[in-house]
Parts: sequence; C-alpha cells; structure tokens
Amino acid sequence: MITGCHTILYSTSPEVDRAFLRDVIGMPHVDVGEGWLIFGLPPSEVAVHPSSENDVHEFYLIVADVDEFVGTLKKRRIACTPVQDMGWGRLTHLTLPGGGKLGAYQPRHPRPKPMKASGRGSKKKAPSRARASARAKPRKKRPARKSR
Repeated sequence: MITGCHTILYSTSPEVDRAFLRDVIGMPHVDVGEGWLIFGLPPSEVAVHPSSENDVHEFYLIVADVDEFVGTLKKRRIACTPVQDMGWGRLTHLTLPGGGKLGAYQPRHPRPKPMKASGRGSKKKAPSRARASARAKPRKKRPARKSR
C-alpha cells in the first residue's frame, strides 16, 4: 500500500528553487529528465489540523537544531525570520530564491516511528532509467520456433 510520501512545492521559479534545495540545503536527488529533480527526504510525519476550508496544506522541514540551521543559512546569505517559540517547537521561515516561503522547525513533541512500507509493490524496485529506456525501444523479433 503506502511506500512513501511525495510532497510538491509549487514555485514560479522552479529551476532556482530546485538548485537551492540541491546546493544549499544539500538534499539528495535524482534527475528524472530535463533537469526535473526529485529530492529524497528523511522520515516524515503528517498531522491533520482544523481548518475552515479543505485543500490547504503546508510543508515544513524538521531540523535537529533550529539555531544551527539558521546560522548555516546565514553564512550562505539566506535570510530567515526570527526564531519563534511556538510551544510545540521552535519555528523559522526562509524565503526560497523563487520567492516562496519554507518553514523549518525544531519539534518539542515526540516523533512517531516511521511507517513501514506495506502491501503490494513495496518489495518491487523501481526500474532503472537504463532498463526503462531499453523497454521503450522496439525489440527485434525472434524467429518463430518450429513445432515438432
């Protein structure tokens, strides 16, 4: 059934924001073609908050030490908002090169254990790009076997 979580950050400047996540934040990634990067994340969590409307979602990076995180970004001339004590954690926001905001926080709440991948497909490996592209190429037909 569930094998992971795919998060989407929408951006008016996706190329510069991808470069930021790759080069500044240092997220591992794969290029799935034409510079389209998919980034790997550590274990994640999801919470459901009350809202007056549906389809409103937020994305935050979880950091071990928010002050260290802010200091590292400051050295790279990336501005962060002042760290706020929210009770449940310490929160800052940074502005991505494309103009969007990204939250980062150091939680004070207990972290859940990661969900184990389960169900069909969880044991299958994704095809490598070489195998996938080989499948897309037409194969030579083998001569038909002679029946005896």
